[in-house]
Amino acid sequence: MKGNDKIRAKLNELLADELTAINQYMVHSEMCDNWGYGKLHELAEKRAIQEMKHAEKLIGRILFLEGIPIVSDLKKIHIGADVPKQHEYDRQAEEGAIKSYNDGIKLCAEVGDNGTRDFLQNILNDEEAHIDEIEEQLDQIAQLGVQNYLVEQIG
Repeated sequence: MKGNDKIRAKLNELLADELTAINQYMVHSEMCDNWGYGKLHELAEKRAIQEMKHAEKLIGRILFLEGIPIVSDLKKIHIGADVPKQHEYDRQAEEGAIKSYNDGIKLCAEVGDNGTRDFLQNILNDEEAHIDEIEEQLDQIAQLGVQNYLVEQIG
């Protein structure tokens, strides 16, 4: 099915966001593993895998709309030198993703592509769950203090 050029471009922009997030989350995951924070390692790795699934779905949708997925464009990756900075960078990435998905949904409504709108809404729901999870971690750091929080992440 021949899709709208603006929609295909937006899907490729979202794909770049997802591919960037995968890299950022995987680096953060491996850093946490290296530091012995097994729970954070698993949490970031799980989020990276979810972003991989989003990327896969976006590629499929772009192909369905007779576009060419662009997988070589990445945005700037922000790597935190410590756990609180990692969470902050991850929160910023999710905020950007949520804004971009909302912009995509609005564009779909404007051009009458309800199928892609619904498709993007499903991914947006996941992104909102991601930011909720990250904000929960930041709240725990604020309430417990970073040292007590980190003790809870070992294992």
